[in-house]
Amino acid sequence: MTKAHRQHRISAILEEHTVTSQGQVVELLETEGIAATQATVSRDLDELGAIKVRISGGETIYAIPELPVDRVAPEDHLRRVLGDWMADAAHSGNLVVLRTPPGSAHVVASALDRAGMHEILGTVAGDDTMIVVAAEDVGGKRLAARLRELAGMDS
Repeated sequence: MTKAHRQHRISAILEEHTVTSQGQVVELLETEGIAATQATVSRDLDELGAIKVRISGGETIYAIPELPVDRVAPEDHLRRVLGDWMADAAHSGNLVVLRTPPGSAHVVASALDRAGMHEILGTVAGDDTMIVVAAEDVGGKRLAARLRELAGMDS
């Protein structure tokens, strides 16, 4: 079980269930055959940006908020996401193809979408592969090099 897969499952669990505690996340992971400690779940929730929100009736649950369109994620978040989950970057024309561990492409795509990089027009994510469309004046080669640099990979 990779960290990326576990975090992907945690995201899905938070969407599918009303989760009120980290212990409940641990239990729900166990029902899927995924062993994790509460400390690990706590770190995962933090890295996913999960917060406690109050629902009707006054109960608080975990949720992963989407950033508003006009709010840009900090570059250090993008560096961490790319460093943790970007396995490879290739380019052709104004396209960059990024490879990630299984179940992680959406995390990387979301981080890139929220990064506010003028070099990126948009992303399309699958399970472990994503396409990043580079701005015409930047091109895929320069963008791939920039993403490798942010990920701490040798170009």
